[in-house]
Amino acid sequence: MTVTEGISRRQPVREPAARTYPRALPIVPVRARGLTVEGADGRRYLDCLSGAGTLPLGHNHPVVLEAIRTVLDSGAPLNVPDLATPVEDAFVTELLRTLPPGLADHARVQFCGPTSTDAVEAAYALVRAATGRTDVLALVGAEHGRTSDVPPSASAPETSEGRNDAFAVRGRPLPYPHDYRRPSEADATRGAELAARWTEDLLDSQPPGTSAPAGVILQTVQDEGGVLPAPDTWVRAVRRSTATRSIPLIVDETRTGVGRTGAFWAVEHSGVTPDVMVLSEAIGGSLPLALVVHRDDFATDRPSVPSVPLRGNQLAMAAGAATLAHVREHQLAERAAALGTRMLSQLRELARQSPRVGDVRGRGLMLGVELVTPAPAHTPDSSTPDHTPTPHSPAPELAAAVQRECLRRGLIVGLGGRHMNVVRLLPPLTISDEQASAVLDRLSDALVAATSNSHHHTVCNPAARGTPRQHARARHTERAP
Repeated sequence: MTVTEGISRRQPVREPAARTYPRALPIVPVRARGLTVEGADGRRYLDCLSGAGTLPLGHNHPVVLEAIRTVLDSGAPLNVPDLATPVEDAFVTELLRTLPPGLADHARVQFCGPTSTDAVEAAYALVRAATGRTDVLALVGAEHGRTSDVPPSASAPETSEGRNDAFAVRGRPLPYPHDYRRPSEADATRGAELAARWTEDLLDSQPPGTSAPAGVILQTVQDEGGVLPAPDTWVRAVRRSTATRSIPLIVDETRTGVGRTGAFWAVEHSGVTPDVMVLSEAIGGSLPLALVVHRDDFATDRPSVPSVPLRGNQLAMAAGAATLAHVREHQLAERAAALGTRMLSQLRELARQSPRVGDVRGRGLMLGVELVTPAPAHTPDSSTPDHTPTPHSPAPELAAAVQRECLRRGLIVGLGGRHMNVVRLLPPLTISDEQASAVLDRLSDALVAATSNSHHHTVCNPAARGTPRQHARARHTERAP
């Protein structure tokens, strides 16, 4: 038995079976640099998961390693909760350089525990203390850490399939615009307008004797929700609705920040200035770090959250400062915008060639490919009464097959969406044009292989749904990707 086999066999025995990454990505990484990961078996992979978005510069970037070595060699303490240190001062200085101007000029930085959940809980506590109110409202499909500090009317727990089906306003969902899988049969182009109007109506529909919410939290791109970029018009409408009602707006940038979407912070695309920003994951430059940035008039001399010892990680602050500076100085956000636009265009060409690709979407280097099961041609329910095409059924089995085929071709991708049928691409901002082309080529090949295998299984499996006539019609109408 090889070393690799021993590790792979021990993990399922020692760790919970609920861990999904080891099941989907059965590799043992031993070395990594930039986009490339090498397994213990000697195989190399292009990593388009980037530690679930925590590696904006990829694996082991030289500026990050140098920053960590400098702290280690200096003899400085490695964890100093809340005390001023040269490392913390440098990090905060660099962070303030990058913030949206409307917030940077009046910002306070609150360090918390090292996870995104800690930062979300700190943001909740902050707006509750500032407003004296309780409920924090979020949106359908949102994923804001694995927090247990959720007001009863704010959310339902995440399911085992990775869904987070309903952040709700007293039992009613606060809608997130999703033109491909919209909640009504209305014209998809009006999705953002309808979602904004619905949100405004819900904020005004307070039961007698109840107060307004303490805050509204949103992601301008839902990552695990299926890579759903919110229209800028909708973000601006939500900002207007919350501002006119004196409801703090919290923007969660744990997955979208540090240049990922083509702006340093995703909220900047809309020109909106939030009251609170939740920052984690990429902010530590590959090491655990989380914090909340908020308007200075929310500040109080009384702690709003319990003291957490692990909130002064000096190595993470050093790595984070080096990462922020490198992204800013080398204009990697702008590069993410340009390269992401090209990759999105090529993915849309792939969608035109394959009916199994229902939708392609994204912003910057945060891209999603939604896989579906095409309906037989000319079915009566293939469009709405106004002849607007409706989305096909989600194909989570195909998405899982594509992920496996990608891995066989040396490409690591993630899955997401409410039905786990969206292939997620989160390459590091340092990806080259040649590497981007290799990623898309491998993904395209994987889709061809997975589609062929799925099609063969459907046709040959007598238990598969549908009549022979329907199968024949599907074979006739499906184009080869």
